[in-house]
Amino acid sequence: MFNVVIFGAPGSGKGTQSERLIDEYGLFHISTGEVLRDHIARGTELGKIADSYISQGKLIPDELMVDILANVLDNNPEAENGVIFDGFPRTIPQAKALKKMLADRNSKVHAVVGLEVDDNELVDRLLKRGKESGRSDDNLETINKRLEVYHNQTSPLRNYYKQEGKYHAIHGSGSIDDIFESIKCSIAKATKE
Repeated sequence: MFNVVIFGAPGSGKGTQSERLIDEYGLFHISTGEVLRDHIARGTELGKIADSYISQGKLIPDELMVDILANVLDNNPEAENGVIFDGFPRTIPQAKALKKMLADRNSKVHAVVGLEVDDNELVDRLLKRGKESGRSDDNLETINKRLEVYHNQTSPLRNYYKQEGKYHAIHGSGSIDDIFESIKCSIAKATKE
């Protein structure tokens, strides 16, 4: 089992590179956003609780998010080969909760792939994506807010995972293929450690 966290600011290419990691390594993909939407749509007990927070515009408590992820891991045998966590963790407390949840299952995060892209390029990418996809959250005001939240709340994870020796900085600019080759080299290194 090999677990990877894909990490980076909005627009850094997490979704694109996640798809390639899934294809290359046969990892089970867990996107917290997709998981939440699925639980809410199915009306599960976890989904009802999550929806009670989301409908009030509140963030879902870390404990609940970890319970939801544990449920996904425990009910998907294909996750036994390894998982790519996309969109989680976003804070140090979430990283600690994920570490404990995985340890309870005799596993761990093996590598954190950090896609590092300059803010100006991120803004350009997201504005372009907004024009192409029509995503309403890809406008300049919202992008700036999302980047501010990322820098204030999520980027401290970089140092947390560096201290654990799991963070692999990947230059996230350039061709998708070149970026993926860098990721594969980092994963090869991580599997030997």
